[in-house]
Amino acid sequence: MDLLINTAHATQGAAGEQSLFMNLLIPVAFFAIFYFLIIRPQSKRNKQHKAMVDGLSAGNEVVFAGGLIGKIKRIEGDYAVVTLNNGGTEVKVQRASVLMVLPAGTVDNI
Repeated sequence: MDLLINTAHATQGAAGEQSLFMNLLIPVAFFAIFYFLIIRPQSKRNKQHKAMVDGLSAGNEVVFAGGLIGKIKRIEGDYAVVTLNNGGTEVKVQRASVLMVLPAGTVDNI
């Protein structure tokens, strides 16, 4: 009878260590999935956007978050002065609101 009780205690100890490992593995796996599916792509997009905004210069044709399309006339710190309609209306907007830089000549064709 002692032999069976000792075997049962030995089995329970090994199973307890394994369940502790599994309990730690599951949150680590969830964090890894969360990191690779959400955090990493978002930080990559932020870096690309920052590089694009830092690279803006006079003459670039851009689309802004509000839907405006125009040509940058000059850069003034964190702002850009944009010509909206072939030398007509000028608007001062934040550089961070630029969504994308268009190919040259796009604004003239619109």
